[in-house]
Amino acid sequence: MKPSTNRMLTRIKAVYMFIHEKGTVSTQQLVDEFGITPRTVQRDLNVLAFNGLVQSPTKGKWTTTQKKVRLTS
Repeated sequence: MKPSTNRMLTRIKAVYMFIHEKGTVSTQQLVDEFGITPRTVQRDLNVLAFNGLVQSPTKGKWTTTQKKVRLTS
């Protein structure tokens, strides 16, 4: 796996865990927490949403779904 792909997957996992721990977060909170651009946050959220792991109950807010996830390192 390319280092950039590994870095991206690690970041997406961290974003998921942050949302899971906080309950509901805004896109801006993710930008501030991870120090990445809003566009990068949106791409990460799109990956998570496509896989059924997060949802947006209201515009700009994100929460995890009830889908079971097994996290590995």
